[in-house]
Amino acid sequence: MKIIFLGTSGSMPTQSRGSSSIAIRRKGEVILLDCGEGTQRRMVEARLGFRRRMKVFISHLHGDHVLGLPGLLQTMTLLKRERPLEIYGPQGLAGFIDAFSSTLGGPGFPTAVHEIISEGVILEAHEYEVRAIQADHDGPSWSYVIEEKPRPGRFHPDRALSLGIPEGPLWKRLQLGEDVENSDGALVRSDEVVDTPIKGLKVAYSGDTRPSEAFMAASERADVLIYEATFDSSLIEKAEENGHSTAAQAAQIAKSADVDLLLLTHISSRYPDPTLLLEEAKNIFPNTKIAQDLMELDV
Repeated sequence: MKIIFLGTSGSMPTQSRGSSSIAIRRKGEVILLDCGEGTQRRMVEARLGFRRRMKVFISHLHGDHVLGLPGLLQTMTLLKRERPLEIYGPQGLAGFIDAFSSTLGGPGFPTAVHEIISEGVILEAHEYEVRAIQADHDGPSWSYVIEEKPRPGRFHPDRALSLGIPEGPLWKRLQLGEDVENSDGALVRSDEVVDTPIKGLKVAYSGDTRPSEAFMAASERADVLIYEATFDSSLIEKAEENGHSTAAQAAQIAKSADVDLLLLTHISSRYPDPTLLLEEAKNIFPNTKIAQDLMELDV
């Protein structure tokens, strides 16, 4: 799994930071978290392509998180994309897409829009799931947690053979966690020949939000927490008023949730040098980094 930051600015783009967008590349698929203005340009620079398998998750309908969608869908149409595209987000998302499509022309490929109306699992894929957690921001807003399902542990053929299970279909059933019988009718348990399942990776994305107990709980023990840090602590009242978080609040969430790594994004244009934000966060949660546009992280 690789995380690629396509846009890391808050509210408006700057010379060095584009509007909010993050791509997670996993086994040939792209999971796009938000799609602010300029996302498709950054996708070109990151060589992500426009025809591959992709799902888009919009946190809320503020311009800096969604105004890249019209251009992205137009480019995909121009390049004759044929793969279906699924787009998830808050209520009103379908109307927004219909509005610009009625003027620009609708996507030239199958598009399914899923409006989220309640918390919980919104996507159950074969190897991972995506959960939505209500964010504390203006209007319908969502945070997301992407978590891989546990993978089977290492299979030991020598143990299977010694227990009377010959190579064949029974090996597969054992690898999938099923107990089987050998030719003598004796039960062979999966855990006798397969190691403990391997925990999948977990990535949590806050979107725009005030500190949230629900999101903190959902982020528990995440490998990576991507959290907005729009302001420093001297502007905590402004953050509260506008539905945002400070870098210190993001770090406290990371500490309480016992995550491995905190990545700060949605950096206000008032911080051309974000060192102040980084120092505030690191004082609380040392394993913190400030995301930069086109920064890549292997998880």
